[in-house]
Amino acid sequence: MKEKIAVIVGSKSDLPVIKPGLDLCQELGIGYSLEVISAHRHPDKLRNFCKKQEKNGIEVIIACAGMAAALPGFVASYVDIPVVGVALSGGLLDGLDSLLSIVSTPAGMGLVCSGVGKSAFINAIIFSMEIVAVKDNKAKPLLLELKKKFR
Repeated sequence: MKEKIAVIVGSKSDLPVIKPGLDLCQELGIGYSLEVISAHRHPDKLRNFCKKQEKNGIEVIIACAGMAAALPGFVASYVDIPVVGVALSGGLLDGLDSLLSIVSTPAGMGLVCSGVGKSAFINAIIFSMEIVAVKDNKAKPLLLELKKKFR
């Protein structure tokens, strides 16, 4: 399947947490792009990334972040496509701070949060595939195959 989902993390240290979900995507042929860009360290690079996504055919962005979790809200402020935030463990409250940051995003943002950690990332992939499958009939069988792995 052509890349319709963009995955973004704020740090290379986040990659091991999302690896099981990315492995599932590769196994099933679910197209995605992956970027590592910190909202705090590289805001201009992140803004430029966001502005290109719709033009590149991306329909959903999954933004994974820990601690202050600025990344999902930042991404949602620059795009007009759905953003799924995934809180990652770490920091003083082991992911609760990230979760609260994402779900406290101000009104007007197309942002939802799927939870904390590895299972939240897998749920974000499923939710993103559900969004893609609304317009793309080729995505529906992949979505069903993905869901079957958890039944």
